[in-house]
Amino acid sequence: MTPNILAYAFAFPVLGIFLGLVYKGIDRRVSARLTSRIGPPIRQPFWDVGKLLLKETVVPENAISWLFNAMPLIALASSMTLLLYIPFGVLKAPLEGYGDLIVVLYLLTLQSLAMAIGGFASGSPFSSVGAQREMVLMMSYEMPLATVIVGFALIYRSFSLTTIASTPVWSIVGPIAGLGVIMLFIALLIVTPAELAKLPFDIAEAETEIAEGMLAEYSGRNLALFYLSDAVRGFAMAALEVVLFIPFTLSSIFNLNLTGASLYTVEALWFLFKVLVVYLLAVTLVRTSFARFRIEQASRIFWVYVNIIALVGLALVWMGV
Repeated sequence: MTPNILAYAFAFPVLGIFLGLVYKGIDRRVSARLTSRIGPPIRQPFWDVGKLLLKETVVPENAISWLFNAMPLIALASSMTLLLYIPFGVLKAPLEGYGDLIVVLYLLTLQSLAMAIGGFASGSPFSSVGAQREMVLMMSYEMPLATVIVGFALIYRSFSLTTIASTPVWSIVGPIAGLGVIMLFIALLIVTPAELAKLPFDIAEAETEIAEGMLAEYSGRNLALFYLSDAVRGFAMAALEVVLFIPFTLSSIFNLNLTGASLYTVEALWFLFKVLVVYLLAVTLVRTSFARFRIEQASRIFWVYVNIIALVGLALVWMGV
């Protein structure tokens, strides 16, 4: 790797943690405003992480301690690694060319799997129930997510996110395939809150039913790592949707003649704005508008309705390319 790539590989995850916490703060603030509350300040997630890091880390007596302590690290590492495959504005991803969409799907699954394994390893009945729910939900929403990825592989004949970001999908598909891409976008928007364990799909962490479920026995540093992992994954998921469906640069839209630092700054701010819009639409608005589903309701939604939307979209893409 060149020094620039190494610098990006270090900077992207650190920036991702900062942005993930900022977006989490904005999400909480906007959600509160939508329900006629004042809400916490945007900096509240930073305080939450700091407070958790200062608290004692307790390991349950019946837990498999090494597995219990390892899962938060794996969850955060997978979320931070995810950022290394996603282009940032006009900057290429640091690990561009080393797997891309297939690895992204794996890393998204790994974070959820780490939480489930941590729940099973805690020895708590609440955590075990939450972990079981997470496994059922994960098997439900991974199918439409994989279908979306297959659809883009059909269009581009490639799994490279850099290739996808450099050539907007809307510029290379006809009317039939374009309709299919819209359906894939709708399917991915529905999958997003489930992938991020947000209402109405936070069934595995239902506070009022199973006392935070998988995270019931986590505290201190371990809980802080899961909190950071959730924040980073939220930003990464929204960024992935922007790269797939809204990769248009500000320079191309308005024919701006930008170079050097001005180009990178303007496009980075434009990219962050698009990510914020997707985050608010796919996460904040949804979790504020719906109550929590039961596990069988959520499974039925994904296995039947969302799968149908995704598969019909995939069929239209196949017919149109």
